[in-house]
Amino acid sequence: MSKSSAQYSQYPQHHSHDHGRSFHRRPAAAVAAAIPLPAADDAYTIVHHGKQVRLGPVVFWIVVGTVVLLGLWSAATATYFAFRDDVLTRLIARQAEMQYAYEDRIAELRAKVDRTTSRQLLDQEQFDQKLDQIMKRQTALESRATALGAMPDVTGSIPRAAPQRGEANQTTQGTPKPSPISDTVIFVAPPDREARLESRAPAVIAPPVNQFAKNQGFDNVLVRLTNSLDQVERRQVAALSAVEEGMDSRMRRMRGVVSDLGLNLSSLEAAVPRAPMGGPFVPVKLTANAGPFEKQLYRINVTRAEMDRLNRTLAQVPYRKPVVGEVEFTSGFGVRSDPFLGRPAMHTGLDFRAATGDPARVTANGKVVSAGWSGGYGRMVEVDHGNGLSTRYGHLSEINVKVGETVRIGQVIGLVGSTGRSTGPHLHYETRIDGEAVDPQKFLRAGVRLSAG
Repeated sequence: MSKSSAQYSQYPQHHSHDHGRSFHRRPAAAVAAAIPLPAADDAYTIVHHGKQVRLGPVVFWIVVGTVVLLGLWSAATATYFAFRDDVLTRLIARQAEMQYAYEDRIAELRAKVDRTTSRQLLDQEQFDQKLDQIMKRQTALESRATALGAMPDVTGSIPRAAPQRGEANQTTQGTPKPSPISDTVIFVAPPDREARLESRAPAVIAPPVNQFAKNQGFDNVLVRLTNSLDQVERRQVAALSAVEEGMDSRMRRMRGVVSDLGLNLSSLEAAVPRAPMGGPFVPVKLTANAGPFEKQLYRINVTRAEMDRLNRTLAQVPYRKPVVGEVEFTSGFGVRSDPFLGRPAMHTGLDFRAATGDPARVTANGKVVSAGWSGGYGRMVEVDHGNGLSTRYGHLSEINVKVGETVRIGQVIGLVGSTGRSTGPHLHYETRIDGEAVDPQKFLRAGVRLSAG
């Protein structure tokens, strides 16, 4: 096969004139004559078994290209069939690896969601438990405040009980606000807790409830609520302890009065008239789970009952003053110079300075056994207080009670005067035990010690 060089000729230029819009072209025969035909050496000659085939350049390269393409296609097809299984295996393995990685990632995300949800549920459960404990504690403190408020000894010394929970709208999102009339903490739980628990969907991002709790600091809220309740509880316990100490102190003073006067407490109690009352006997019992507060309250109630009994007993003992205002004695109990005879004489009472018409008051509960003129006493009233105790009020200008009448402490039984054996207006006051006159100042001093506490 041989190739001869090709010769090319220049083609004439086409001219156009824009002004006249006319074109000058050569005839086709002239153009064809201008292009030289390829010589015989420009063709490709293929010799096969002595036969020659002449091909033009274009056809030759088309044939060569086709043969090359067929070869490449055959090689690619052979390679594909030779390595098909390995390629498929690699693709399948790659796909499986990607699928496993995706599933592992999904599993990891689900585990993370489960952990987050579990932690949130646990936090919510712990918060609910703490909040329930605080609410129970507040309820207990409210009942304690009610019990303490019913005690006359502690009225005004402790905070009043908080309103009902329906009135406890003074809080915002669980933050307590102090009541203007009480130190008791008032609060409510955050709204729609159950609804938030039911509506939470698993997600990688924490639900709003947990974020809200973190932002708002529910733990700090619970701490503040607990501290407030602790403060209220300490005040209640302090008030209750003060009441118990005060009652114990008064009980000791009351027993001391009876002991100092040399009186028999059992006899005095037996002589106290009983008011009309009754009902079945129901003993006071403490529950098995009673706490320190309940036990202390029980002791106070027992002490109060005993103190009430002693008060009723001491109401029969004349240790109070028969006149109001400052006490001024014009003559004491015992031996003195008689104001009329000038000789030593026994004075069986106390003379209280007073003006005519001033009220004379009975010094203990009792019954009038004498009311009228009585020798040197002038107009005199005698009151029997029971258990051998009695008092006399002499030189009265007027008597306001009758024999057999029951009188109460502080009741006006007459008016001060100067009747009988008297040198001027004053009140002659006597205290007697089993008919024998004793120094009234002994009773008055006991009353001062009792009221000093």
